[in-house]
Amino acid sequence: MSIPKLDNQTILLAFAVVTGLAVLLQAILLLAIFASMRKSASAIRKEVEILRASLTPILFDTQELIASSRDTLVSAQVFITNAQGFLTRVSPKVEAVASDLVEITKSMHAQVGQVQSTVTEVMEKVRKQSGRVDNMTSSFLDTVDRAGGYVSDVVGRPVRQISNILGVVKAVVESLRGH
Repeated sequence: MSIPKLDNQTILLAFAVVTGLAVLLQAILLLAIFASMRKSASAIRKEVEILRASLTPILFDTQELIASSRDTLVSAQVFITNAQGFLTRVSPKVEAVASDLVEITKSMHAQVGQVQSTVTEVMEKVRKQSGRVDNMTSSFLDTVDRAGGYVSDVVGRPVRQISNILGVVKAVVESLRGH
């Protein structure tokens, strides 16, 4: 068996077929990359919606809790101020009533302390919720980073394969030219 001689037209035809197949392979790979990117974007969009849905109630609850705590503190301060004014007016007249009012004032101070401890607890809960939000955000950003690595790998692997195929085609063409 003898190898048939290849003329320029046969080589050009072979090269055109190989180029056509490479373009077709590239189109298929680009379509696969597009589908993967679209799926990744959809997944990221869903993650953002879930994050938003979980954070919104927490923020509203925290705002309401802070507002109600402020109202309670203002009410307590007004009450204490009024009680002190009353004691100032009544103390010269009735010593017994004044001592009772002192006890009431002490009770109010204790309640203010309780309110302050409640506010401290609320602030601690807000800090914990902020930590949770930070963890969720970090998790989301880690997911985005992994998706970027995946996309880079998906794009890089086909490019290396195409480069290897082109190297083989070049070697075959040079080998055929040499004969």
